[in-house]
Amino acid sequence: MKIKPEEVASIIRQEIERFEKKMETVNSGTIVQVGDGIARVYGLEDCMEGELLEFPGGVKGMALNLDFDNVGCVLLGAYEDIKEGDIVRKTDKIVEVPVGENLIGRVVNSLGEPIDGKGEIIAKAFMPIEVQAPGVIDRKSVTVPMETGIKAIDSMVPIGRGQRELIIGDRQTGKTAIAVDTILNQKGKNVICVYVAIGQKQSTVASIYSMLTKAGAMDYSIIVSSSASDSAPLQYIAPYAGCTMAEYFMNKGKDVLIVYDDLSKHAVAYRAMSLLLRRPPGREAYPGDVFYIHSRLLERAARLSDELGGGSITALPIIETLGGDVTSYIPTNVISITDGQIFLESDLFYNGIRPAINPGISVSRVGGSAQTKAMKKVSGRLRLELAQYRELLSFSQFGIELDREASGRLAKGERLYEILKQPQYSPLKYEKEVLILYAAINDKLNDIAVKDIKQFEIEFFEYMDTYHRDIADSIRKTGDLRSDVMASLDEAIEDFKASYFK
Repeated sequence: MKIKPEEVASIIRQEIERFEKKMETVNSGTIVQVGDGIARVYGLEDCMEGELLEFPGGVKGMALNLDFDNVGCVLLGAYEDIKEGDIVRKTDKIVEVPVGENLIGRVVNSLGEPIDGKGEIIAKAFMPIEVQAPGVIDRKSVTVPMETGIKAIDSMVPIGRGQRELIIGDRQTGKTAIAVDTILNQKGKNVICVYVAIGQKQSTVASIYSMLTKAGAMDYSIIVSSSASDSAPLQYIAPYAGCTMAEYFMNKGKDVLIVYDDLSKHAVAYRAMSLLLRRPPGREAYPGDVFYIHSRLLERAARLSDELGGGSITALPIIETLGGDVTSYIPTNVISITDGQIFLESDLFYNGIRPAINPGISVSRVGGSAQTKAMKKVSGRLRLELAQYRELLSFSQFGIELDREASGRLAKGERLYEILKQPQYSPLKYEKEVLILYAAINDKLNDIAVKDIKQFEIEFFEYMDTYHRDIADSIRKTGDLRSDVMASLDEAIEDFKASYFK
């Protein structure tokens, strides 16, 4: 087959016409040192702090140390195949994660990638993991309750939407249980929940996911998991990634609850990362800016003004103490950042008082602003009654003879503590909390044996649901305990004790 010269010329002419001269400029650098999830890169000009970098094999990295002659990066993925001399590319973007409704019901890692085996997540948008917290003018006061369904918290340490309430205590004292119960209690309340697991065992996260799924709570929840087997950089960015996912909904005018479980492990991950990056250590070998990493995270929890949609993020950070020492470095840091703390005491836990909340140290700086009128009326004297009981109990242990009034306070305190005991994964509706606390604080249970208190509570709720549902409905709808409702409630309690509870 012969090809004519004019045909060749025609083809060349067409190719020349289709040719587009494109020039792509890529700012890249060379790895000069790599190991332990840290890389030092030479030649990255104009690199930003927190910028996303592309390493060979699709591995992502984040620039943290902007030194004079190199950039210190942390690797967000497997780094075994990355070696010195490899080329690193800038992306001109801060590290970002996917956000949107498609994340609800899913379990993702620190980069927003699905790890639950349910397929790819098609994200509506991407947002940077680090943003500036809303300013004072952009916020409004915390006045709407974030009900936990836990009597001891809703009555004595109330949490409001937009608040930051620390959960603190030793290992295995029920910190995660309180957070999970709070998530369960948001069912049907139009609240999106984000649970961030930092440095937890994968089996622990799997059991929480299973329990939330069984209770139907994954329909409004997202789990961000950076397990103990993940690298320190992935554990470090996990809470920021979870907060960004929450902020998407807050900016849409929705209420969000986010749990950081726990920030003690987050601080340890940051310390490991910082020492590898040769950042100078500070108090107790933690870097001096460990306060800053938590403050810029927790300050993002807020209740936005009406002009910005009125959405909110309520943060429940968890801190693990050693030997109940709340005065050590990380606990004091986070206590000073948050709006109060729920302190779980080991002695109470081992004595069967669960949740093991110490009413003396636990406090909410929002206080009654996050309570309804009904809850204020039944919980106003509760903390004082429990404090008096604990003081009298210490005297009675020495065999000191007490007068009738002191003995009565002891008996009432026993019943109050019994009422505040609550099984795990069984949050109560707000109106039921008011009903039983009203009975306890107004001496309606003094003639009930302590061992029968829990049975009394169960049967009392059944009785009220059957015969006096109007009382609970009134409390729920009005948020108040009016005098006529209190009179009806007094009659109902006496009728129940006389005719039903034996």
